[in-house]
Amino acid sequence: MANINKWNPEDNSFWESAGKKIANRNLWISIPNLLLAFAVWIMWSMVIVQMENLGFTFVDDPNANKALLYTLPAIAGLSGATLRIPNSFLIAVGGGRNVVFLTSILLFIPAIGAGIALQDINTPYLVFAFLAATSGFGGGNFASSMSNISFFFPKRVQGTALGLNAGLGNLGVSVMQFLLPVTMGMAIFGAIGGDGIPLPKGLSGKAAGTLIFIQNAGWTWVPFLIAAVVACWFGMNNLKSATPNLGSAFPHLIKTAFLVTLGVISSAIGCYLLLALKLNMWIVLPITIFLCVMFMKFLSPGQLKENLNKQFAIFKNKHNWIMTIIYTMTFGSFIGYASAFPKLIQDVFGYLPDGSVNPVAPSPMKWAWMGPFLGAIIRPVGGWISDKVQSGSRVTAWSTVMQVVGALGAAYFIVQARGGANPTDYWIPFLLCFLLLFMGSGIGNGSTFRSVPYIFEKAQAGPVLGWTSAVAAYGAFIIPKVFGEQIANKTPQYALYGFAVYYMVCLILNWWYYDRKNAEIKC
Repeated sequence: MANINKWNPEDNSFWESAGKKIANRNLWISIPNLLLAFAVWIMWSMVIVQMENLGFTFVDDPNANKALLYTLPAIAGLSGATLRIPNSFLIAVGGGRNVVFLTSILLFIPAIGAGIALQDINTPYLVFAFLAATSGFGGGNFASSMSNISFFFPKRVQGTALGLNAGLGNLGVSVMQFLLPVTMGMAIFGAIGGDGIPLPKGLSGKAAGTLIFIQNAGWTWVPFLIAAVVACWFGMNNLKSATPNLGSAFPHLIKTAFLVTLGVISSAIGCYLLLALKLNMWIVLPITIFLCVMFMKFLSPGQLKENLNKQFAIFKNKHNWIMTIIYTMTFGSFIGYASAFPKLIQDVFGYLPDGSVNPVAPSPMKWAWMGPFLGAIIRPVGGWISDKVQSGSRVTAWSTVMQVVGALGAAYFIVQARGGANPTDYWIPFLLCFLLLFMGSGIGNGSTFRSVPYIFEKAQAGPVLGWTSAVAAYGAFIIPKVFGEQIANKTPQYALYGFAVYYMVCLILNWWYYDRKNAEIKC
């Protein structure tokens, strides 16, 4: 039965007799759906590397062309983060199983679209911008997925459960960055997949003329999505405790589609301001967020508006804003660095000081997956340690220190690499610093999720998890955009200096409100 009317995981007898089995089934179906969502969302981080290798050119100026390529994952980040705002509130109006089903189906749009558009090197930039924006469906899914899972598990194990959902879901980034270099090298989809594009020059150990099936970046996910969507529909549940007006699926799917559409419209406006009007990203960002929230507040009909207004109470709670800032430090860093890391490797180590190609440069296709992989697999550990030491804030503090050290160290080795005759001499220490960054962000991801149920009451915890993850996801927009601008200015280290300062601010906030001896809330 898809709908469950009585659900009380805090009752130990209910949990052991029936609840645990149902909760775990929903968790283990949720995870692959979320993994695929992340893979489709962040796939542009790898696609743009091959686009440059294959000679996709949109403007004559090489630096401006690099900036446009960086903008594609940034657009996906902007769209995905904006779509997390309606996703934050979807479970209460749509039901967990219904929401995961519909939002997973939407991933076919960017997957199939990229599979077609990337077959032609002359495809206009606006087509890629549109497809990058639709990849944001995958980014949005995280907020509703985490909110949904939070209702299934008792508070005492939520750190572990949410860490597993988020951490193994985040593995979609590294799975994608590991898998796509393999599938882009083979004709595995026959006539549907299309022909390969020859490399114009030898790169990354491949001879000139080697066929690259870059379009497989999209086709790869289609068969997996089919299996995941079927499993979701037949294996997941809706909870009346999470969706008060729970009924038949169709009306809830309509409500879900309506709210997602409001997010799509907001994302489209944001992309227009960014690409057509060329407004600064720090102007585009708040406008996009404001529009999305206002659309939801004033355009939603009757009962839906009443439901949303109850959830909007989180905006009156100062701890919602504090946790938004802190969580953005963790997940925003993880997803932003994951989006920018492959291209950053190429731009810092792929060229010699005279502008020529570095023949011994590390290949982004071989190394980029390591950071997101480490950040993802260690995320459940952050939640598990927080449960064991009974303090999410303490674990958050130490993970923040790791991020500060990692950012400053990576910045130092970027300076050395760009100033040295052989940039590759500094590759290993740079990689280790970036892995420390990913590790800190992953541990902090898990520890902050453990803190939320202790700071907020049950009715607010789900929307807070969704909202904080929505704002944090703008890291996938901000970080590639900042690196793109600083690469164009030949000062990428400045981006990391700025991020390190932000991390130190978060360290102070976490200590003052949650971790010091007389903190307002101990969590």
